[in-house]
Amino acid sequence: MKTIASKTIAFNGKFFGAAPTGVHKVAEQLVAATDALIAGQAGNGVDCALVVRDRVEIPPYHNISCVRESRWVRRIHRIAWEQCYLPLARRRDFILNLCNLGPLVHRDSATMIHDAQVYSAPESYSLPFRLWYKSLYFFIGKRHKIIFTVSEFSKGELVRYGVANADKIVVVHNGCDHVLQVQPDARQLVALSLKPRRYVLALANTQKHKNIGILLKAFAGPQLSDVELVLFGSATQADFENLGHVVPPNVRFTGRISDAELVGLMTHAGALAFPSLTEGFGLPPLEAMALGCPVIAAPFGALPEVCGKAALYADPFDPDAWRLNILATLNDEAVRQSLISAGLRQAGGFTWRQAARSVFETVKAVSG
Repeated sequence: MKTIASKTIAFNGKFFGAAPTGVHKVAEQLVAATDALIAGQAGNGVDCALVVRDRVEIPPYHNISCVRESRWVRRIHRIAWEQCYLPLARRRDFILNLCNLGPLVHRDSATMIHDAQVYSAPESYSLPFRLWYKSLYFFIGKRHKIIFTVSEFSKGELVRYGVANADKIVVVHNGCDHVLQVQPDARQLVALSLKPRRYVLALANTQKHKNIGILLKAFAGPQLSDVELVLFGSATQADFENLGHVVPPNVRFTGRISDAELVGLMTHAGALAFPSLTEGFGLPPLEAMALGCPVIAAPFGALPEVCGKAALYADPFDPDAWRLNILATLNDEAVRQSLISAGLRQAGGFTWRQAARSVFETVKAVSG
């Protein structure tokens, strides 16, 4: 491995090469924003490096060194690499872990834990997954110098479940301005024969706490028969039906799509519906707001903290409440324009530069 400065802040770059998730998106945006932040702080005396296990394409960073592992190191299992090799190779450095987990033995670390859902929504995760994460959270919360999380709600949950003391947890809200840099791709509108403003977007996710079943029930009613529900993500119609959900004929599934295609869908959607029973943050509603798409959300988890007064809220157990709010958003122009204006203002308060500055300054204060 390439040798770098002894006081380096080393980003655990395990998210490059891994399956894309919302957590990985946050990590990538924070690294990019930190790189831009350092450019404006020449001579700050802090070196940063991104340590990447996999042989994958990495964005061109100008102020963060990229340390790529040899092919021999890449043969090490991902967990062994993170828990054993990484802390040994970076033993002189401060390791910054942005994707929930990090090496237990390396005390000179900070870890971003995005939520406490393995505790609060256990039915959404397998037993081995829950046991693994809970065991690591226990030690990470006690051993690492800083625990970052993405909302005050999530901080309260981590304290409630005994992951870490409140004085160790630093809240850093996610940004959402990355969507403004993406050129919209409208191919999904063509592929699915969608009419602008006559469809509602939501996640294609079968985890119980995501609560997509309430939307399937809402769209089964005759009031929304001429409106389509477009579910984006990896879950399929068969996945929902295998869990006992009835999928109405006006539901469309996009499968996995690019960021550009998602931005294209959000730009032309009648609304984004987000009925989660709990969320550590809830990035899609903010992304939608930034693009001028009205948001309807459940008043649970971090969603009121993130969406503020810029969303319509609906009872996550009442399909009629979702129907009424969807119809109001699609058909009442005053309601729609009010949501769009409020959403743009709300989204403007969440930038990756602010998030990166908070993380960077906090880490510098304890790693110097």
